[in-house]
Amino acid sequence: MHEELRAALAGLLDGLPPKQAAQAVERLIANYRGRTPTDAPVLRDRADVAAYAAYRMPATFEAVRAALAAFAARVPDWSPATHVDIGGGTGAALWATAATWEGHRSTVLDWAQPALDLGRELAAKTLPDTEWRRQTVGEGLSVPAGTDLVTVSYVLGELRPEDRRAVVAAAAAAATAVVLIEPGTPDGYLRIREARTQLTEAGLRIVAPCPHSDTCPIVPGQDWCHFAARVNRSSLHRQVKGGSLPYEDEKFSYVAATTLDAAPAPARIIRKPQLPKGQVLLDLCTAQDGLQRTTVTKRHGTHYREARDATWGDDWS
Repeated sequence: MHEELRAALAGLLDGLPPKQAAQAVERLIANYRGRTPTDAPVLRDRADVAAYAAYRMPATFEAVRAALAAFAARVPDWSPATHVDIGGGTGAALWATAATWEGHRSTVLDWAQPALDLGRELAAKTLPDTEWRRQTVGEGLSVPAGTDLVTVSYVLGELRPEDRRAVVAAAAAAATAVVLIEPGTPDGYLRIREARTQLTEAGLRIVAPCPHSDTCPIVPGQDWCHFAARVNRSSLHRQVKGGSLPYEDEKFSYVAATTLDAAPAPARIIRKPQLPKGQVLLDLCTAQDGLQRTTVTKRHGTHYREARDATWGDDWS
């Protein structure tokens, strides 16, 4: 889906005055950081939507794809037949889901009609069977019973607390699997942590990134759980973001939960591995011992080679 999405985004800002695009991007950054909960759509018009798609879709796509890949690794024999993306906007999670599984039908729900219109336009050639439906995101939201997969990405931070809880409750009540993604900031992590508790209380089991469904061992205010996805920037992406590097690392927090009979990994690498000479230092979240650091040396043979190849966010056993 990388090249298909890149092609769909090409030329998106043609005809949009640079100043107008820049102003829209600045406002959207504030909302993306999750400091302006609202009961109104963040994406208001075509300028907002075009700026958002060019600025955020590549990074959101990679973050959601990474979260879905971690979930899919724990349920290798399962794939969704139906997918609902709540607050899906222009459809980044739609594209990420299509990059992870085939043969499902997706519905994107959002309260901003301009976002839905552009999302439909972007997906018309590659994902033409998607349903784009205008829907209030918050209290009163319902998800069709028996939905296989629900995704909610970069949305919870835009909502008032009561609406956040309503969205998570609707997803948990209807879906076989729920994957939630937020920015990899302390605030984004706290929203994921709160939603994680809500999911487990609804009877779902956590399968990623956590190696268990018990209380998160991280002390709020001292640290936060987040990961990184590499984003290769197109010329359009560099233009909108004002950067020169050909890549960036998108930081994100996430949780994946399911009613399936699936087990999480024994441990998860929660920091970038450190590589002093002859050693690999791995910071892990484990099922039995909470947070711990493991040192793998050359004496461990194959295990050492596996550790050298391991990356932040990988399973570990």
